[in-house]
Amino acid sequence: MGLLTRTREEAPCTVEVSHRFEELSAHVRLDNGAIIHPGDAVEVQGPEIMAPYGEVVREKRTAIITRASGVERMWTRMTGDLEFMELCEFSFSEEALQ
Repeated sequence: MGLLTRTREEAPCTVEVSHRFEELSAHVRLDNGAIIHPGDAVEVQGPEIMAPYGEVVREKRTAIITRASGVERMWTRMTGDLEFMELCEFSFSEEALQ
């Protein structure tokens, strides 16, 4: 990993899309054990996967992992806590907004 350069790598993956009453989700598992670090991006190749209602669809695909540069990784780690705190700045109330 370079300080200012990004690298790309391919990895086999399994995509699982669930469209059931109890679960609506999509998950990607990298089959070669690759680890995603802060700032990295993963793009799954191929057409959109649509699961009919009540079913779970699993497909083997190829993922392109774009590794963050050293500077991007450091920036993501430094600002990640701030972005998390933004998510925490909410509350639930029974009062109606006026």
